Amino acid sequence: MCHQYLVSDKNMSKHLKLDIVSDISCPWCIIGYQSLHQALTKLAPDISVDITWQPFELNPQMPKEGQDITEHITEKYAISVEQSEQNRAMIKQRGLDVGYEFGNRGGGRIYNTFDAHRLLHWAKEYDKQTELKLALFDLYFKESGNPSDHQQLLAVSQKVGLDKERAQQILESNEYEQDVRELQSHYQSAGISSVPAVIVNNKHLISGGQPADVFEQAMRDIATEG
Repeated sequence: MCHQYLVSDKNMSKHLKLDIVSDISCPWCIIGYQSLHQALTKLAPDISVDITWQPFELNPQMPKEGQDITEHITEKYAISVEQSEQNRAMIKQRGLDVGYEFGNRGGGRIYNTFDAHRLLHWAKEYDKQTELKLALFDLYFKESGNPSDHQQLLAVSQKVGLDKERAQQILESNEYEQDVRELQSHYQSAGISSVPAVIVNNKHLISGGQPADVFEQAMRDIATEG
């Protein structure tokens, strides 16, 4: 699944720049991407896009050892365990509706994702951001993995064709830390307080895990602006 959607007739096409602000522990982010991918497939004869993934931490203060996910959700959103289970079932069905099968995260933990964002920032240099992002979604949601664990991050990086030794150098240092912090601050200052947030051509915002037809219509409207 490539991050660039090409067109058959460049003279008839419009090119859009998409920045997707998201976190890899956000189920709505992968749901939203799946819907976006469906929309882009339909738009491909007329519209092409380049996607850049931008960092957002749902839980920036989360320690590396993480927290029980049900405990975290009920505390953060002030809901009952029953409501949490209902929400999880609804999210699982929404995932299936867009072709993404969540694993069993009825248990498990939620983790700090900052180091994963540092690797995603680095992966952009090699046009591997989307591959790495999708693999990290799978690590967390399908494999019940720990995206704060360096060995698991290294395995995922290698899986998508990134240099494992270079990834290890990054993880063992503070490399790209300032870049990620600045990007997070930039989007927070721009008013992004929840994800996913898809920003088109630096000025149009599509918020949330929208259905494919919403993405499709919004981008058609933007593309016809001139």
